[in-house]
Amino acid sequence: MDKNQQILDFIRARGPSQPVAVGKEVREDSIVAGAYLATLLERKELKVSHLKVGGSPLYYVPGQEAKLQNFSDRLNPVDRKTYELLKEKKILREKALEPIERVSLKQLRDFAIPLNVRIGEEMEVFWKWYLLPEQETEVIVKRILHITEPKPKEEPKVIPVPIERLVPVERPAEILRKSIAEERKVEEKREEELTRERPAVQERARVQERLIEPSRESQKILVKETDLNDKFYDQLREYFSRNKIEILETNIIKKGAEIDLLIEVPSAMGRLTYYCKAKSKKRSSESDLAAAFVQAQMKKLPALYLTRGELTKKAGEMLNREFRGLIFRKF
Repeated sequence: MDKNQQILDFIRARGPSQPVAVGKEVREDSIVAGAYLATLLERKELKVSHLKVGGSPLYYVPGQEAKLQNFSDRLNPVDRKTYELLKEKKILREKALEPIERVSLKQLRDFAIPLNVRIGEEMEVFWKWYLLPEQETEVIVKRILHITEPKPKEEPKVIPVPIERLVPVERPAEILRKSIAEERKVEEKREEELTRERPAVQERARVQERLIEPSRESQKILVKETDLNDKFYDQLREYFSRNKIEILETNIIKKGAEIDLLIEVPSAMGRLTYYCKAKSKKRSSESDLAAAFVQAQMKKLPALYLTRGELTKKAGEMLNREFRGLIFRKF
């Protein structure tokens, strides 16, 4: 049997699978199995998850999306809590969420789909459960926004009239004049109804739901110190040198503006490994802190947030209340 077909049959029967399991099925090592999987992905006969189990994604055939829920226990505690909230509520309004929940939703790309909803002249972001049908999505969003549809008008009842009552007694000219007058009255009444309904129609038109592809985070690039030509990084390295902090790993998110690092910090208990988010911003918000906090939790490391600027008032208030364990330093 063709191995591509063998892999498809295996995943259809077993559900979302890791490359190691696929390799065992076709009696190939994980590298060769990965090549087969890549071919099937290119042909769009398979899909791959953002969720990772033991460091590897899951491969599944279209239609098996619901089975990804079987692996939700592999999410970190913060993302698992947000996952359960979205699954229960079906639709979440981003502006009503805590910063840490907003960041977490962006990590749940297998389960959370962002929606752009136009409200008047503004756009708002909502998040929907990935299995929710479009029709139900529209109903829930409108309920959240307190938008009600006008009740449909009752159809006129047809009452049978005896035949003898339909016999005209007027002359043809009189009948014609009456018919024209009645038609005018019907047209005038219809115009009045349209005028009354127009505001409701316009209001419905202003609330339009648009689905968009999930926004992708900036590509993270692992670099060596010798490859860097970045003034902001030079400032960081000087700060770390003064404080006897060793850099283990550097990820450039945005040159001259944002860097992720793994560092070793000296302490009374020996050298400790930290996840560090460094940003060259004049003012850092609660969303900046939340992103650093979640990333550190995913790596199961304490967090250090370094910046050249200040915190917003709200971020400062939330630092010790919502982001316990995150250290903020201005350098």
